Amino acid sequence: MSDSSFFALISRMRYIGRWGLMRNSLPENVQEHSHMVAVIAHALGVIRRDVFGQPCDVDALATAALYHDASEIFTGDLPTPIKYHDGGITEAYQAVEQLAVKKLIAMLPEELRGAYADVLTEDRASEQYALIKAADKMSAYIKCIEEHKTGNNEFCVAEQQIRAILDAFDLPEVQYFIEHFIPAFERPLDKLDTM
Repeated sequence: MSDSSFFALISRMRYIGRWGLMRNSLPENVQEHSHMVAVIAHALGVIRRDVFGQPCDVDALATAALYHDASEIFTGDLPTPIKYHDGGITEAYQAVEQLAVKKLIAMLPEELRGAYADVLTEDRASEQYALIKAADKMSAYIKCIEEHKTGNNEFCVAEQQIRAILDAFDLPEVQYFIEHFIPAFERPLDKLDTM
């Protein structure tokens, strides 16, 4: 068996910058973002299961969220205004993302491909996908709050737009997270009761 480049490429997510069109006070890369999305998705899943009494495989959810942007190793992070400019661009970009995922999966040894295909391939109609999408937006919203706290007004409009998207999600887990956890992101460290 020959060696595989899969994990070496996954580790390169840290070199792919996000928010390319925006002036960032706090640069963010895809690896950092993916970690935060996984943390938030896990939280949304726990909220679904433990607060709202709905079944949720929180481990599978967090794992899928961790890899949700793996295709960007090949595609880069296409800025939102371009990605969603019109349906044709969105559709074409999704096709490119799917090709990138197939390329990543093909890099794995045969005996591992099934497990990673389940993680890397998104079923856009699934409840898991909806929670990951919400976690992705929540991560972006938190990024906007953090930029705003540094005095960077570049993210003010994005913050308002993303909050409107989050408020439109028909997911009580999202509103629970906003109500219970977002206010702390707006406070400085000495107000977080760290000791």
